[in-house]
Amino acid sequence: MGFFKRRKKKKPEPGRNYQAHLKPRADEISQEALRNRKNIQHYIINCCEQIIEAKKELEEEKAEYRMVTDYLNDIQVLEELPEEDLAEIHNAAENVRKLDRMREEYQNTEKKISDTQFARMQQEEDRIPSAIMRLQTNEAYQTAIKKDMNYLEGEKTEWHYNKLELLHQQKILKLLSFALLGIFAMSIAVLFVLRTGFHKDIRYAWMAVLLVTAVSGFGIFMKMNSNQTEIKRSEVNINHAIELLNKIKFKYVNVTNAVDYAREKYRVKNSYELNYIWEQYLNEVKEREKFEKMNEDLQYFNDKLVRLLKRYRLYDAEVWINQSGALVDKNEMVEVKHNLIVRRQKLRSRIEFNNKNIRERRAEIDNILKKQNINTPEIREIIDSIDQLRVG
Repeated sequence: MGFFKRRKKKKPEPGRNYQAHLKPRADEISQEALRNRKNIQHYIINCCEQIIEAKKELEEEKAEYRMVTDYLNDIQVLEELPEEDLAEIHNAAENVRKLDRMREEYQNTEKKISDTQFARMQQEEDRIPSAIMRLQTNEAYQTAIKKDMNYLEGEKTEWHYNKLELLHQQKILKLLSFALLGIFAMSIAVLFVLRTGFHKDIRYAWMAVLLVTAVSGFGIFMKMNSNQTEIKRSEVNINHAIELLNKIKFKYVNVTNAVDYAREKYRVKNSYELNYIWEQYLNEVKEREKFEKMNEDLQYFNDKLVRLLKRYRLYDAEVWINQSGALVDKNEMVEVKHNLIVRRQKLRSRIEFNNKNIRERRAEIDNILKKQNINTPEIREIIDSIDQLRVG
């Protein structure tokens, strides 16, 4: 588990720090290179730079080693506290751990609305309830008007087809009237031939022709007159339907514009979605208020825990804010202690490794200077500077 986030980054494992880039030792240098005074001086300078780098790293490792030791001392102090002193610390630590978990759960909870929607609802908070009701009313009115429009369109279409049917009947009746007139004329001609040419008695036939013609003609006339009345009625109803449609279409356009504007303004498809977002906004407001209260409580218990720990003059009391579980659960404390011990052992190994490398490189420089009899002011100044570096 991670512990003490403020500590420095982990250093490389022993054996990997210098071995990958160390220059060849003096005995590995070719005789030709050794005879080259300039190359030897350059090699000595490189060795000095490596010693300086190693000493800097050694300083950091020893500082971290002391810090880890201080943390382990803090753990020992806490483990040796009497039960009555630990009770209050456990209580504060338990509250910190509980509030930390609650805050993490809140932060990991999937949001029902986006931050953009939340900001929009927050900006229009006072007007949203009335906007929802107005949008619901307009949508209902829009639906009702659309139904009326569809009904009037159906009525207009029905009267239009009725007029066409009547006009078709009028054409047929007109043809029938001409046919009736032709039949009557033919009947008169036949009767006239029968009377004059054959001297037949045609009184009853004449009466029958007149009666049929009169009845048929009267029937055609009445039907055509009735159809004409119906045609005028259809035209009146069509005009009335068109007039009503024009009025309703004007209302429909107005209410549709209002609905479209509200939907575009709040980026919703309908009033149901707007109402849903509003309800989620109210829930989110409550959750955020709860989260803020949770943060206040967490800050209170964090401060309380630090105050309690500072009584015992710990090296770092604030670090336990992020390790409150270890103050409550002994198993977690054992794990933390174990990790610190392992970490300190690795630091000790690295310190020993770097000390050994520094000694070897320093001895190597002295050996080269002695064999090659090189003691220029520049080389001596560099060697004196690295000898004066404090280690540990």
